[in-house]
Amino acid sequence: METLPPIAHNLDMAKHATGERVTHSQYGDGTVSSVNEYHTTIEFDEHGARTFSSPRVVLDPSSTPAPVKPAKARRRAPAKK
Repeated sequence: METLPPIAHNLDMAKHATGERVTHSQYGDGTVSSVNEYHTTIEFDEHGARTFSSPRVVLDPSSTPAPVKPAKARRRAPAKK
């Protein structure tokens, strides 16, 4: 009987890469922010960032482009007296 390497059962874990557009059944379209063997974090267009268990999350590829986020306003320096 052949023994498999310890990570052989997780070879399909790296289904999604950082920056990839995906769709989730509950949250809709989003962009993968980070992924490792335990957690996948996705920045959803309408729901913000959500973190999922990598082995259990079910995602489909998305063909919609990422929305353009408005630039954050820069803080102004306090007025000099």
